[in-house]
Amino acid sequence: MQLVKSIYLILILLTFSASVNAQSTGKNPQIPEYIYVSRMERLDKQSPIKLEYNAQVRAYIDVYLERRRDHLANIVGRSQIYFPIFEEYLSKYNLPQELKYLAIIESALDPKAQSKSGAMGLWQFLYHAGVMLDLQVSSYEDQRCDPIKSTDAACRYLSYLFQTLGDWQLALAAYNGGVGTVQKAIERSGGKKNFWELAPYLTSEMRAYVPAFIAVNYVMNYYDLHNVVPVKQQWTYNDLDTVYVNMSLSFDQISRASGVSRENLQQLNPQYIKDFIAYVDEPKILVLPKQNVARYIKNEHHLKPDAMPDMAGYFGSRPTRVVETTHLVQKGEYLHKIAMRYHTTAEQIMQWNNLETKDIKIGQTLTIKTVEEVSPFFFIAYEKL
Repeated sequence: MQLVKSIYLILILLTFSASVNAQSTGKNPQIPEYIYVSRMERLDKQSPIKLEYNAQVRAYIDVYLERRRDHLANIVGRSQIYFPIFEEYLSKYNLPQELKYLAIIESALDPKAQSKSGAMGLWQFLYHAGVMLDLQVSSYEDQRCDPIKSTDAACRYLSYLFQTLGDWQLALAAYNGGVGTVQKAIERSGGKKNFWELAPYLTSEMRAYVPAFIAVNYVMNYYDLHNVVPVKQQWTYNDLDTVYVNMSLSFDQISRASGVSRENLQQLNPQYIKDFIAYVDEPKILVLPKQNVARYIKNEHHLKPDAMPDMAGYFGSRPTRVVETTHLVQKGEYLHKIAMRYHTTAEQIMQWNNLETKDIKIGQTLTIKTVEEVSPFFFIAYEKL
């Protein structure tokens, strides 16, 4: 027993020595495998999401700590802006806090990130997915790039995926490749629901997604022990505040009133596409550094509504009509899922169909009512496609 303790002590001293030497050079220290295993076991015990350590996970850890150290340093810096938002909404929806790391895989915490397929924002929503989750996309505002509204939508979607699949690793895979793909893989596998057993039936991207997520959990918790120094950002979450805008304003107007540069306004308000806030029926949120809020409020009464660039009058009060349609309940659907598809609530569907409970059956026909805008302008209709 004494010999075992001595050997263990020597290993710890060697590890510490290697870490000190690496720290002096800013390199990733050479750490024994058992240290990785021990740290991951600690993270796993703290999370409702299973966080295994294996060769696939280690490969992604090495990507971040070896080949993409500068990239990781920037991500850690940006996390000081966005993680407080993520944590608040994950808590609101009673979801695991570890899900905040999902946005790192999706966008590297860049709210203006755009994929080749057209997915946008921190959580990388495609157009139709964003619309399904009540994220408005117009010529002047893309709420998929709104850190707050997109985070709320991501939490609702993740909650739905977990309710549908009953396993967080499968929910993560579905976030990447779609719940239908996961369900088909389960059927093809003969009913397997363990991610690692199901992996051969998933796409290559989905197979990589969960190991990458687990790896990000590791590097974001232990980056400092690997001598990764966060890149200091211009602001943290606590340096920022919001004000409400009650008229259509250009960023140039806001810049003059607040003293915040147009470039900084773009960075803090990524949802406004053309450096213009289009006021319609309700106030819009504007993010400013706290130190500039008082100046903006002081000068706000001097501001006058600006004409919308290129398409003045595009927004405005337009007539609407109620359209009634029917929905045939498919396998795997439930009331909340159907409600999300039609941008309504389960309770409203129950009322339209005189349902006493939320129980529905495959093949059941439901009446659905939607509100559509009536407009003579082609470009307005086109945006609805």
